[in-house]
Amino acid sequence: MANRRTTHQSFNPNNGYTGESGFDDMETQNNQLIDGLRSKVGTLKSLTLDMGDEIKDQNHFLKDMDNTFDSSWGLLSSSLSRVKRLANSGQNRHILYIILFSFFVFFVIYIIMKFR
Repeated sequence: MANRRTTHQSFNPNNGYTGESGFDDMETQNNQLIDGLRSKVGTLKSLTLDMGDEIKDQNHFLKDMDNTFDSSWGLLSSSLSRVKRLANSGQNRHILYIILFSFFVFFVIYIIMKFR
């Protein structure tokens, strides 16, 4: 019995024996898969670069916020030292008014932030 397979034919599991067109089909399919993979890699690269830019922006924002908190802490500590000086002067009624006013302001701010 003669061998059905020649040097120009290959076995295709779906269709049986085929000629060189099977290789062309496989190469075309591989090229399509490679193009799809290139597209996905390009998308991932773009996404990664965008994430890097966003991280840099967020770090800049956090540094600015840290500087703002530092300056606020300076103002708060100087205000606290003034309140301590006022407390030591013996005018306790004024300190009570200041403390009650501060609690009222913080309470109003809390209510406004809660219902926003």
